[in-house]
Amino acid sequence: MLSDEIELEQPPVFELEQKVRVRKLIRNDGTFRGKDIGAPLAKKGDVGYVVYIGTFLQTYYIYAVHFIETGYIVGCRKKELELVEEES
Repeated sequence: MLSDEIELEQPPVFELEQKVRVRKLIRNDGTFRGKDIGAPLAKKGDVGYVVYIGTFLQTYYIYAVHFIETGYIVGCRKKELELVEEES
């Protein structure tokens, strides 16, 4: 894990209730119950809202994102998400 920074040394990039977009296909790594390993959970471009911020391995943040269309709540890393700017 030499290429990854220790994210926990900084505050989270995203905040609760922020609208975010998935930057790449997210597949089940075995942690999403009821779906086969490798099954798609969120497609590139899907939009959801951050509902929880946890940590993993004392190294990086996991953002639980609720995707309204599917109803899924999926754990995502910072590099998998981008902020959706709200139109004013």
